[in-house]
Amino acid sequence: SDSGSDSGSDDSSLSDSELQEAFARGALKPGLNLVLEERPKRRNDTAGLKQCLSEFRQELAWVERLDVTLGQVVDPISQSATDKDAVDPENDFQREMSFYRQAQAAVLEALPRLRKLQVPTRRPDDYFAEMAKSDQQMQKIRQKLKSKQEAMERSEKAKQLRAMRKYGKKVQTEILQRRQKEKKNMLNAVKKYQKGLSDKLDFLDEEQTLSHGNKKGSASQQIKKGPNAKRRYKNQKFGFGGKKKGSKWNTKESFNDVSSFRSKVAHNKGPGKAGKGGKKALNKRPGKRARQKMKSRAR
Repeated sequence: SDSGSDSGSDDSSLSDSELQEAFARGALKPGLNLVLEERPKRRNDTAGLKQCLSEFRQELAWVERLDVTLGQVVDPISQSATDKDAVDPENDFQREMSFYRQAQAAVLEALPRLRKLQVPTRRPDDYFAEMAKSDQQMQKIRQKLKSKQEAMERSEKAKQLRAMRKYGKKVQTEILQRRQKEKKNMLNAVKKYQKGLSDKLDFLDEEQTLSHGNKKGSASQQIKKGPNAKRRYKNQKFGFGGKKKGSKWNTKESFNDVSSFRSKVAHNKGPGKAGKGGKKALNKRPGKRARQKMKSRAR
């Protein structure tokens, strides 16, 4: 067993040596074996960093940079400088208030410097900012919103109509059921009277009162209703109508009424008429033959 283990170790060592020789010759394919390289050591090259910083640093004026650096900010309530360690980072309100005071102090520090440099800090009244979207896009958005609103209005109207139809159908069903119930009660009362089980005729009185009440109700409805809008418009435009044919016919009263009769004017007996017993009309035009004779005489 010892000899077998020694031979196995020799084979493995031989195989490893062969692999190393093949790798050295470049006979092995890439990717199967990797050469481990030592990691570079990290170093803090301060001089090199400062040199790089001096190379890309630009000496610009403050108006081009607009940077403001402040220290501790005075709390307006306590009139004391706030310590950064006193602000609890887990407290959202304190953290946001510290940011707000820091920004406010920076603005108060920068505004006088900008005014001193004559840099405008307020937007003019006639300033118009350029829209991020074009007018065509905004018009499309308006049309879409309008179509949505119209669709919602149509849907609401349809809901109202459906509700009204349901209510009308419900009322109609109740009326039909009430009529059927009344009819059934009346038929039962009639059968009882025919069979001699009852000698009362109250159902007839109830029927008469109901019919009379319905007639009164319909008449009152007609009186209250009046003409519709179309009829009122036509009455206003053309008058109230009425009978046209035979409107000038004589009646018994108009035939007997002779108050408008004037005997002087009747039968050509009035002034300017040459009737019997009347005076000759003045300035009467001569006839055609008389005018011709007058012309021939003048010639």
